[in-house]
Formats: sequence, C-alpha cells, structure tokens
Amino acid sequence: MQEKILYSFAFTSLLILFYSYMRGYMNKKILIIGASRGLGFGLVKQYLSLGYKVIATERKNDAGTKLRKLANYSKGNLQVEILDINDHDQIKILRKKLNSESLDILFVNAGVCDDNTQEIGLISTEVFNWVMQTNSLGPMKVIENFDDLVKQDGTISVMTSGLGSISCNTSGGYELYRASKAALNMLMKSYAIRAGDKRSLIAMMPGWVRTDMGGADAPLDVETSAKGITETIALHQGDAGLKFLDYQNKSIT
Repeated sequence: MQEKILYSFAFTSLLILFYSYMRGYMNKKILIIGASRGLGFGLVKQYLSLGYKVIATERKNDAGTKLRKLANYSKGNLQVEILDINDHDQIKILRKKLNSESLDILFVNAGVCDDNTQEIGLISTEVFNWVMQTNSLGPMKVIENFDDLVKQDGTISVMTSGLGSISCNTSGGYELYRASKAALNMLMKSYAIRAGDKRSLIAMMPGWVRTDMGGADAPLDVETSAKGITETIALHQGDAGLKFLDYQNKSIT
C-alpha cells in the first residue's frame, strides 16, 4: 500500500511539473518568416508541439503546400500568410494585416544560396543583388517593420550562418553567401545599437543541416537543429542585447 501511495505521489508530481512547463508556452505567439520547407518548416512543427500559436509565411499562394496541409490539422494554431521577403509592398501589407498581434518571438528564416564554387569576381550583378537582398536587406526590412509587434521581453531572431564569420573562414568557398551573412550580422549589430531596448536579439546559426540548401551530406537533421534553436531562444528570453549563437547555445564570433 505504501509503495502505491509513493508511486501515485511521484506520478502526480511529474504531471504537475509537466503542465507547469507547458503553461510556460501556452498562449505564446511566434511569427516565422520563410517557413515553407527545411528549417523554417521544422521550426513551425517544433513550436506547434510546444503549444505556441504560429504565424508562418511562404512565398506561394498554394493550398497544396506542406505548410497549408499542416495548418489544416493544427486546430487553428497555425496561420499561414503570403510573403516574398524581397517585396517591400508585401511586407507593408502583412504588417498592416497583423497590426493587432502581440508577438513573443519574431524569427526571420528566409534565405538563399548561389553556386558556392563560384569566385566573387565572376558572379553577375544580378545574382549578387539577389543574394544580398534576400539574405541581408530583406530580413532587416522585416525586422524594421515588425519589431514594434514584439513584446519588450520578447525575442527577435534571424537565421545567420557560421559561414558569415570572418575569423572562422579558413577554407574559403561560398564567397557571396559568406558575404551576405557577414552583412546580415553587421546590420543586426547596428540595429541592436540603435534599438537599445530590453528585447533579446539573436543571430542564430543552425549548424550544417540536411536541407535543400545544406545537402545530403550534412550531419544534422532538421528536427535536431530546430529543437536546439527553440531551446536556445528560450534560455535567453529577457536577456537584453544581441547575441551570436548556434543551436547548441554556443557563441560564434
């Protein structure tokens, strides 16, 4: 009898801890920019599993996408919006549509990669502008337009890359992609100085992940990276200022 009582007490205690943990996430809301596939889609699934209300964007207005299908089964917890990060008018339209929202997290994930073997002097001006606009300018335009929707104890995060680190570049390659992520890091630093508020700002490195961009040889799966990203963001909630971190909560320089 005593063993049963102890077992019942332990089980009840675990339930209380679990529901207390989940209440920390309930009713929270995140806006994920660039969520149609890969890590963006992985982050949507991860935050839904934590009880978040998720607003996620994709470029195409197509009812057959993975994101739309997931929304159909989300019981109203996933809202899908259309956004091309390079279309400033679309950014303004979505900002107006979400004007009444209060966000716990804004996560900008959209990005592209060019031919990683091409030397910078051989890259066309058109491709250069496309990569820099998508990876550097576009994310900052989103942040500048949506930052006032993020709570003062909330988080603004962008997906950067270890390839954007100047000190860690010992192998070369990915010249334009590296430059675009280095530019994003510098723009985030300037934004942090100018914003000077209490929100947590994170430039997040996801690791080398098996996605369309990362390739089949990458050692990390999407689920592992996405889980690490969400945990790292949670650890720094309320920490004012800009941090450059990876999915394992390690600083990058």
